[in-house]
Amino acid sequence: MSDKVQLLNIAFDNLSRSELLARFEHGFMLNPNVDVLMKLQHDAAFYAIARQADYVICDSQILKMASTLLGTPIREKISGSDFFGEFCAHHAANPAVTVFLLGGLEGVANKARRNVNARVGRDIITHAHSPSFGFEQKQAESLALVEQINASGCTVLAIGVGCPKQEKWACAWRHAMPQIRQILCIGATIDFEAGNVPRAPRWMSRVGLEWLYRMAAAPKRLLRRYLVDGLPFFGLLLKQRLGRYRNPFA
Repeated sequence: MSDKVQLLNIAFDNLSRSELLARFEHGFMLNPNVDVLMKLQHDAAFYAIARQADYVICDSQILKMASTLLGTPIREKISGSDFFGEFCAHHAANPAVTVFLLGGLEGVANKARRNVNARVGRDIITHAHSPSFGFEQKQAESLALVEQINASGCTVLAIGVGCPKQEKWACAWRHAMPQIRQILCIGATIDFEAGNVPRAPRWMSRVGLEWLYRMAAAPKRLLRRYLVDGLPFFGLLLKQRLGRYRNPFA
């Protein structure tokens, strides 16, 4: 089985969950789903960042099914939300690993911090911060945030402020945070961990219907993402299957 699986213009690391937990000791992780993959067809800056990722992990049962149709099956779907909790549990007995949690509305990140720490059995998340709206466009706030992260002594940055904002901010500032060994872009995970937003039932996730659950819960925000922006993926997948897909940034 191939170590890399090409889906449109990005190559996925074909790792099992246990292999990823064992190997992920340093670097920046990207977890594409269909929405992310479609953004990579139109956003050149985001595509450049994706190419810098140290690990690209499949966060979609639909993408996993698509890889099988292409004849290069991805071994396992590993959602960013699941992996964050598993990562914390994996390092529960390692006090050298500490997490700075960045994202969520005011107070939500701290609620998530308390819940994760209680589940893990130690204060693995030592700092949590909810930035202001549009913080990524404010140089002074970004500089102050980088100073706060560096002063924390944390070794892991888990940022959940939406894609591609979280990836762009993390990559723009990662070299100013030398003690950060691992960067996890975790999207809505902070809301999930805080208990503010329920996760889809596991059976829906297993059969590739998590998107439907999320869309039903927040139709105003997600209807366009899933039923308009995401639909062209299937045409692009067919083009790749026929050998006619072309990377828009090649």
